[in-house]
Amino acid sequence: MNAALERVYATIANYHTEHPRILPKEFSGMTVESGGIGAGTIVRFNMRVFGRTQTLRSAVTEPQPGRVLVETDLDFNGAVTTFTVDPGATPGQCEVTISTELRVRGGIPGAIERFLATRYLRPIYQKELMLLRAFVGGEEHA
Repeated sequence: MNAALERVYATIANYHTEHPRILPKEFSGMTVESGGIGAGTIVRFNMRVFGRTQTLRSAVTEPQPGRVLVETDLDFNGAVTTFTVDPGATPGQCEVTISTELRVRGGIPGAIERFLATRYLRPIYQKELMLLRAFVGGEEHA
């Protein structure tokens, strides 16, 4: 991304005004229950999954403040979504990775769940990264 690591991380960590603006249409109704910036934040939001809308709650931690932010699902299945922002190849650039770990069953059912989750989440995260790139690049940010 052609944006400073600090700017990108601050956007991801600000659940009051900036993080909601980088979410694809599969997410809606984000509400900050407590905190709002980085660690200690609790958010509630809707996610459309395979045609059904689910309300989820997540707690935010920062295992590596300024670099790694983690959202842990509090109600549904303990899913853990991690945002990692690393320096890019040149100053003023950074690389962003979004990943989710899900608890799935063992055996063939778990393999199917992992396959479907990956196929579903990958394009959503690609959209989120595009929205983030546009936002921090000044296309949406005043």
